[in-house]
Amino acid sequence: MSSRATGSSKSKTGSKTKPAGSRAKPARAAAKAVAAPTAAPEPGVVTETKAVVNGAELKKKELLDAVIERSGVRKKFAKPVVEAMIDILGEAIAEGREINLQPFGKIKHQRMVDSSNARVMVTKIRQSKSAAPALDPGDRADLEEGEDSSKESVADPAE
Repeated sequence: MSSRATGSSKSKTGSKTKPAGSRAKPARAAAKAVAAPTAAPEPGVVTETKAVVNGAELKKKELLDAVIERSGVRKKFAKPVVEAMIDILGEAIAEGREINLQPFGKIKHQRMVDSSNARVMVTKIRQSKSAAPALDPGDRADLEEGEDSSKESVADPAE
């Protein structure tokens, strides 16, 4: 009976005949092929971002012309003021100071890298959506008439 059981077990579990050129894959190689993970990215928080469209670069000459046009001041008076303002802003940024100039926005220094010929700074600018322009078109007419365009003070004139 035992010889019969042995013979029957071979017939039940016996391998089927395979073509002459094929070989069975070893179990380890088959497991590697299935279990080989691909490099998955690290999980992280995904936020919606908007594409940044870079417009034309604003140069000093164009800024000066825009200031002259908007303020109504002659070029010989506006140029030293604009250049001094650019110098002061550049110095403040180089010192790592925060700059808060509304409606331009608040500039916050994030990090800085010094190289041999330049200083690269990463900053954030937060601009309020509700900030009004510093000089409205109605204010330009006042300037042409020689009136002061400064904002009213909080204190009463008698104080």
